Amino acid sequence: MHFHCLIVDDETELAKMTAEYFQMFDVSTAYVSSAAECFAFLEQNTVDLILLDINLGDGSGFEVCRKVREEMQLPILFISARQSDDDVLVALSIGGDDYIKKPYSLSVLLAKVRINLKRVEQMKQLKGDAEKQEDEAEDAGHLRLEASTMSVYLNGKQIPLKAKEFALLACLYEHRNTIVTKETLFNEVWGDAFYSDGTLNVHIRKLREKLEDDPNNPERIRTVWGTGYILEEK
Repeated sequence: MHFHCLIVDDETELAKMTAEYFQMFDVSTAYVSSAAECFAFLEQNTVDLILLDINLGDGSGFEVCRKVREEMQLPILFISARQSDDDVLVALSIGGDDYIKKPYSLSVLLAKVRINLKRVEQMKQLKGDAEKQEDEAEDAGHLRLEASTMSVYLNGKQIPLKAKEFALLACLYEHRNTIVTKETLFNEVWGDAFYSDGTLNVHIRKLREKLEDDPNNPERIRTVWGTGYILEEK
């Protein structure tokens, strides 16, 4: 399962109360009381943010933070009754994003959590946009065929083709950048070498209308007069 927040605190009643308060404001929250439970929880679930106490029954929150940081990049906010500046400096230096001293106000803690969750969502959006741009850049100017679904993409956009159009394009694509004779196309697409040129011309025209910027002056599917066609693809 996925949760917005995981509280790791051996003060179970406080952790439970905090989790219930967060839930009231639509911040899905789980809580555990030890380092071992924290790692076990993270093996089975995902979270956007961790609220982490320093003093845990089976270890230190500092060590938990170090280990989590080895695997994940997510906000870690320390919540602790320890008041020394040294603890704050250590917490922040090992990867903590904030240090909230106990006793804390639930409303203030929620506000801090929400701010960090908003940043998480913004980072997810930026990452998604970047990946989309990379995919679009990779697809720019290129054809992509998916035989399993008979799907064709040009510049990242799906192009609807009929079954025979797809079969014709797939044949040209398989032999891209080389001349494919009419006889080869008739045999591989229609299974018969005796179809008329008119049938082939009509299907080529349909492909050009869907794949060329200017179907009357094709640059992708070129005619090799007297021989066949060539699909030019980088």
